[in-house]
Formats: sequence, C-alpha cells, structure tokens
Amino acid sequence: MRVLGIETSCDETGIALYDSERGLLADTLYSQIPLHERFGGVIPELASRDHIRKTLPLIQEVLDKAGATVADIDGVAYTAGPGLVGALLVGASVGRALGMALEVPTIGVHHMEGHLLAPMLEDTPPQFPFVALLVSGGHTQLVRVDGIGHYRLLGESLDDAAGEAFDKVGKMLGLAYPGGPRVAALAEKGTPGRYEFPRPMTNRPGLDFSFSGLKTYVRNTLAEARASLPDGAAARDIDEQTRADIARAFEDAMVQTLVIKCRRALQETGLTSLVIAGGVSANTRLRVGLQDMVQKERSQLFYARPELCTDNGAMIAYAGCQRLLAGEVASLALDVRPRWPLDTLPPLAQARAL
Repeated sequence: MRVLGIETSCDETGIALYDSERGLLADTLYSQIPLHERFGGVIPELASRDHIRKTLPLIQEVLDKAGATVADIDGVAYTAGPGLVGALLVGASVGRALGMALEVPTIGVHHMEGHLLAPMLEDTPPQFPFVALLVSGGHTQLVRVDGIGHYRLLGESLDDAAGEAFDKVGKMLGLAYPGGPRVAALAEKGTPGRYEFPRPMTNRPGLDFSFSGLKTYVRNTLAEARASLPDGAAARDIDEQTRADIARAFEDAMVQTLVIKCRRALQETGLTSLVIAGGVSANTRLRVGLQDMVQKERSQLFYARPELCTDNGAMIAYAGCQRLLAGEVASLALDVRPRWPLDTLPPLAQARAL
C-alpha cells in the first residue's frame, strides 16, 4: 500500500510517500523559520497561508522523486492534531480532497503518534513493548507503548514542554528564533560546572516533569550577570563565554533531568527498550546521556535519524499506513483537533507494526 503523508501542524510543511512493502520512497520538508524569525515566534495566520502555498508543489516534488504519479497513491494520511487549527485545516483539506478525487481512503493521524513511530522507519526498529520519551516544542511525556494505539501515559510536564523551555531560554540569552538549537550550539562552547542549575522534580517520586523553575533559575542567573554591566544592558551584552556557560548549565540540567526520569520509567515498568522521539530527541547531549544510562541498565535505546526527529511527512505516512491497513478510515466530517491526548487513540486489532 502506498500512502501519501501530509504534515502541516505548525511551521513546517512535510510531505512523504511510504510503501508498506518497500518502505519510504521519497520525502521533502519545507521550513518556515525564515518567515517567522523576524517575529521571534510562529504567527499562526502566516503559517497557514504558507502551508497553502507550499503543500501542492511539495506533493508534486515527492511524486517526482519517487517516480510516481497520483494514480499510484493508495491512501492519504494527514496530521489531524494536535497543532495550530488553521495549519491543520490546510493539510486536512488537501488530504481529504485528494482522497475523494482519487477514490482512495484517507486517515487523520495524531501528530505525536507519528513522532512515536518514527524510529520504526529505521533499519533496526524497536520491538513492542517499550517506554517512549516524547520531547518536542509542545510535549514532554513518558509513555508505555504495548503496540500501535496501546499507550499508557506514565508522566508528563506540568508546565512547559522541554522544547518550549529551550526556546524561551534562547530568548533570555538574546538568541534568534528558534532558540532551542541555538542554545545547544552555544552550550558546546560552555564550561561545564561553572554554574550548577537544579534538576527539577528528581528528588521526589513519580514521572512528571516541571521546567518553569529551571527557566526562572536561568533568568535570575542572567540578572546577576547583568548587575555588573551599565544600566539598561541586555542579555546579549553579557560576554559570550558567560552566556555559553549559562547555556551549558541549562542544557546539562535539562538532559540529566530527562535521563533520571527515563531510568525511573524503565525500572518501574520492568521494560528494557527506550524510544526517544520528537524535535528535542535530536539533541546530541541528550542522546549521549541516555545511551550511557541504558548501557548501565542493560537496556536499549532507539531513535530516528535527525531529519525524522523534527516534524515531517514520513512519520505521518508511516503511522497513517498502519491504521489504513488495519481498516481505519476518516469519517466524512473534516475533523481536526488542536488538543488531542495521545492515550485516547484507539488501539489497532494487532499490536505490531506492519
């Protein structure tokens, strides 16, 4: 079965063609970062308009890359949520229209299920059951995964998501949008140990997260660094090394907090496989920290290649293909869900990847 995947949940337009027998045939991704950068964040209306401009040309680009035509499409999967409602409606409208024109089934895919299943596109995919750490700009969750759709939430952030905290710290440090990757790059120049930040909620039982206090700690540290500067000085006026050291302390605290919670989740569930997915899962220091941890725990770590960690059409095509093969199809209603808890998804009849 060949499934066209359409991802338009926020500020990236991702298109892919996935074959249930041959794997990923082609994919492409268009980022709106240059469009939103001057505003310091995503402007929903501009995001929606840009998806309208880009989606159809990118579909044609993917078909050309795969040496296919629209007649070769057996099903269409689109992101139905969570995300920006206007952006979601663009992908859903295009996906449903294509399905009706081609007389093929369509399916709305949960964005985070797409991320969770992205490692299945690798040569050595994880086997069910496993623990998944979903870390992105909008979500930080630990989930027990017993099969596709068989999800049990173990813990989540009580305030900001990890990616959101990275972006906000980037703004505090005077870095351009998106702040997350720039914080990680700046942290590479930092001196370990010059600053020591707290590891939130690691000294109490449970698997929930909280990063608001960590952000406040960063803000207070920057305020102390500015105290020696002339009145009116901004964070970008602090010397480069001090800013790098603060970025390093923040990243170390974030990574160690995630590692501690993942170790706890593996121990509490008795499982030996850990999957990390979502945009923050591309963070090098996080991958190294988790790899060291799973070796000590005699467990295994799985993640997708970096280009499949960010929002992309391949993960939507794959997740949609599994549900279409199981006989699921979208209703006639054009339904998108800006908020959509992952653990409310229906399980497949067979708890395995096809």
